[in-house]
Amino acid sequence: MSLKKRVLILCTGNSCRSQMAEGILKSFDNNIEVYSAGTNIAKEVHPFAIKVMKEIGIDISSQFPKKVDEFLNQSFDYVITVCDSAKESCPNFTGLVLNKIHIGFEDPAKATGSDEEILNVFRKVRDEIYSKFKEFYENHSK
Repeated sequence: MSLKKRVLILCTGNSCRSQMAEGILKSFDNNIEVYSAGTNIAKEVHPFAIKVMKEIGIDISSQFPKKVDEFLNQSFDYVITVCDSAKESCPNFTGLVLNKIHIGFEDPAKATGSDEEILNVFRKVRDEIYSKFKEFYENHSK
């Protein structure tokens, strides 16, 4: 059974967590309209986010950061914040939003160390996003 829904995933920069969550949720069901956006967008999707998503067979290399403002007048079944900052600064939507949900994750872009250590943080966050969004999908697709 497919989830025939419109979902917007928000974070601050729209470069890591929300982009990975968008790719993951789309991978569960092609019928879901999934978008991601940020409140203070980065210049590009983080290269490590693209790399760790490719490792699990999901290509987000064509995705790009989008400002939440372009979605404010649209309607969504779910607006999901994935960072505390976006939750606190989530703007008011003029379009109908049926459900606002917060599923928080640490920001892998703030990781420090060698490339391999940073990639391991990205992998950990990716796996957490996968698990939490799989649970979200299973609970809301009935």
